[in-house]
Amino acid sequence: MTTLVTGSAGHLGEALMRHLRAHPDTLGEARGIDLLASPFTDRTGSIADRGFVRECMRGVRTVLHTATLHKPHVATHAKQDFVETNIAGTLALLEEAVAAGVQAFVFTSTTSSFGSALTPAAGEPAAWITEEVTPIPKNIYGATKTAAEDLCQLFHREHGLHAIVLRTSRFFPEDDDDPRARERHSLENAQANELLHRRADIADIVEAHLCAARRAPALGFGRYIVSATTPFARDELELLRSDAPAVLRRHFPDCEALYERRGWTLPAQLDRVYVNERARRDLGWAPKHNFAQVLQSLREGRDFRSDLAHAVGSKGYHAQRFENGPYPVA
Repeated sequence: MTTLVTGSAGHLGEALMRHLRAHPDTLGEARGIDLLASPFTDRTGSIADRGFVRECMRGVRTVLHTATLHKPHVATHAKQDFVETNIAGTLALLEEAVAAGVQAFVFTSTTSSFGSALTPAAGEPAAWITEEVTPIPKNIYGATKTAAEDLCQLFHREHGLHAIVLRTSRFFPEDDDDPRARERHSLENAQANELLHRRADIADIVEAHLCAARRAPALGFGRYIVSATTPFARDELELLRSDAPAVLRRHFPDCEALYERRGWTLPAQLDRVYVNERARRDLGWAPKHNFAQVLQSLREGRDFRSDLAHAVGSKGYHAQRFENGPYPVA
């Protein structure tokens, strides 16, 4: 039994390879592939290269497909590059997975695919983002990830491939690309705040992929939001958009005092809330990292991030540093 991990030199790919190598009884032998050589890459090549994919797919039972061009590449890569990697590459993997008799195909998508649906108009409540929200991609990244999701569904329908799509929220450790966000909060402060509504720890993202692989044969196909469990309810969306600290004080009475000890500040307002209820229910996924865990970590004087997050560290998306931030965004 072999599990193929695409994008094994990337954040999530490395995290998956670390876990699978440390726990070979989970999904069997792990085989990592990537364009880039790394300690977690067994074979280097492009997922758009059909011959390479066919060779790598031999003996594979499970595919964890994390390889992608990301949002930070929008301003530095041509749209055709996104099509070749995110669509053509996914198509090659799907076709060769069917030919090889793969039993579970897990595709790492993104909550960025929701695009403009994530930003309510001025004066509107925060958006409650579930799988029923229709994506409105804002750029080539979102458009190609959404198209790749649809390919997974097509291959389930036409070939019976057990395929699960995971729309993951933020788990990267780098600074936000928005300079206004960087001015408001330190990196740790911002990422702690994001665990309220739009972030997950990479350890929980890994566990979601393992759960999806195990559940794929029973589920057949499904799209799932993978983000930390939010403490909020739908009837709090209006106040979250105008006065988020008031809602937070209701749920966590000591949050301001704990934040003040670190020199942190609570978010003034939230524009969206990702809801992971379906993933927890259908996949049997139980994420461990959330805002309550952040506060407990502050009480105990320890880092709220997982050991795996520290082990993988920050990789960046480009060889160079840009003048106005960690990467340019079109």
